[in-house]
Amino acid sequence: MKVGFLGTGLMGQPMAQRLLAANIQVVAYNRTPEKLAPLQAAGAEIVTQPRQAIRAADCIILMLTNAAAIYQVLLSDTSWRTLEGRTIIQMGTITPTESQEIRDAVVGGGGEYIEAPVLGSIPEAKNGKLIVMVGAAPEQYQHNLQLLQNFGTEPLLIGPVGTAAALKLALNQLIASLTTSFALSLAFLQRQGVNVEAFMQILRESSLYAPTFDKKLQRMLEENYANPNFPTKHLLKDTDLFISEAKALGLDLSSIESVRHILSTAMKMSFANDDYSSIFSAIKEWGDSSAE
Repeated sequence: MKVGFLGTGLMGQPMAQRLLAANIQVVAYNRTPEKLAPLQAAGAEIVTQPRQAIRAADCIILMLTNAAAIYQVLLSDTSWRTLEGRTIIQMGTITPTESQEIRDAVVGGGGEYIEAPVLGSIPEAKNGKLIVMVGAAPEQYQHNLQLLQNFGTEPLLIGPVGTAAALKLALNQLIASLTTSFALSLAFLQRQGVNVEAFMQILRESSLYAPTFDKKLQRMLEENYANPNFPTKHLLKDTDLFISEAKALGLDLSSIESVRHILSTAMKMSFANDDYSSIFSAIKEWGDSSAE
């Protein structure tokens, strides 16, 4: 098998490395060519046009920023004409509606399409321990299972195309909301002069605890958000996707819209490319500015 990999950024690069380590041939394309150097050094074939990767491969994996990037890279006129007989596996975070529309375009071009978004960040991508959620027909899931197991040991079939995309957005909404709530409690206790370790000790022993709290604690205490596994701008993007899809379902979005406001504040504070735990500084900044 030869796999075309379109999108080799923070997550795409270690995922493509996993395939190379498994002796799977990889043809890689990225809109920012400099990011391809490590893959080239590891043995990947590098191309300058997405259609070259599509033509050369049996299966195409997409790890692109958003649906607009997918349309630009995969569904431009020149690329779309090369899809016949290829399987497209969309692994980024987009809405269910977008995924279904892209599926229809791919099928219209004679290709097959499944979605397989992942939960986890760079360390899990490097170690093949991502949680892979699959939206596909059962026979498509079985056909692609061995390939997907390079990214996570137990890819889970969720349902038809759209269901895995929906689950991924629900989980990322939880990431944003959980981390914001934790940051608010932490900032509150700091202002109250309560010992942070006492707070964490009680929290860890309670049913309220989530491991992500400890993962983000030191970053927040030090206000050091460099070298992110998941940058603020991406969480804001995913939050916007959740809001746009959930709005059509008639849900009350008051809580996540407040989280979005805090993420937006972190962006304005120049934390776009830093770790999303920067929402802690955004929460503290509001308190500082309102006290002036």
